Amino acid sequence: MNYRLRLHIIFWIAYILFESYLEFAWISSSYASVPPFDRWLMALYGEATLCIVKIPLSYFIVYLLNNLSVKIRNAFVSLSISVIAFAVAIAIYRLLVIYLILPYMYHEKTGPQFLFTLDRITSSFLDLVFIVGVVVAVKQYRLSQAAKENEKQLVKDKLESELKFLRTQMNPHFLFNTLNNIYALARKRSEDTADVVMRLSKLLRFMLYESGSNTITIADELRVLNDYLELEKIRYSDRLTILFTKSVDNEAQPIAPLILLPFVDNAFKHGASESRFDSFVHINVLLKQGQLAFTVENSKDENGAAEIRENIGLKNVRRQLELMYPEHTLTVENEKNSFKILLTINLLNHATI
Repeated sequence: MNYRLRLHIIFWIAYILFESYLEFAWISSSYASVPPFDRWLMALYGEATLCIVKIPLSYFIVYLLNNLSVKIRNAFVSLSISVIAFAVAIAIYRLLVIYLILPYMYHEKTGPQFLFTLDRITSSFLDLVFIVGVVVAVKQYRLSQAAKENEKQLVKDKLESELKFLRTQMNPHFLFNTLNNIYALARKRSEDTADVVMRLSKLLRFMLYESGSNTITIADELRVLNDYLELEKIRYSDRLTILFTKSVDNEAQPIAPLILLPFVDNAFKHGASESRFDSFVHINVLLKQGQLAFTVENSKDENGAAEIRENIGLKNVRRQLELMYPEHTLTVENEKNSFKILLTINLLNHATI
């Protein structure tokens, strides 16, 4: 028995018990001579019998409301069919009461003269309308909840697809920058070329097999940064001062993979590589109780671009931060001789995508 069917059975059992309790209370004064348990059985059998009409009518009306078009023409058709359905249901309801429930369950003598009197028709109609209304309301509530869940899932799928796309864009961007470095070394016939290729291989292995996860540890992220800096040290040799400081109170703290690397990559690509004198890249990482403060500062020539330039990597990581970390700040300072990025993230508040 599937979950949905169990829910329907539980609902109707609960309804029958509820109606039986009300009927039991209603007939208690009229059938005071009948023992309470027998009186309750009379009410239970009677209400269960009436469900022969109530259950099909309820599902039929629900089907009618959820499967016919909302166009005016079909709305009139739905209304007409509903009226006919209620008329047929009331007729069967009255027949069950007069010829089955009263004589065999309540042991009352009755006759056709009580079949379709106005007060009894009205009472039967109200009883049917109540349960149909409850079923329709429950169904509409479940449909609205399902629609909300579907909408949430669609949004989640869209954001997840966007995040994957951003990551696949960022990785090739970083790869091309590093390949340019290897090309420059190869042209100079540098002895460091083989070492650079080996370090790049390690980074690529990480990107292919580990960066697909939603999170990695901060220790892994910092190790990637360190490997990248080692590559750049080989490339620039003594022409560049690189300072990498870190203070981390929890190396197992989860963080989105490669969320910090684009800032460092940008410092070399559009800062240090374009500076001719006193080139430097200063990186500081501070993690305390889930609060990350990340700073990257690089030198640039005085006659460098006045406007802040954001390459693909920076634009993508900015969007990733928006998707994954609601509580973050990103500040860019474009000074005369330096370019500085200050990033703070509450790593404890990580959006689930």
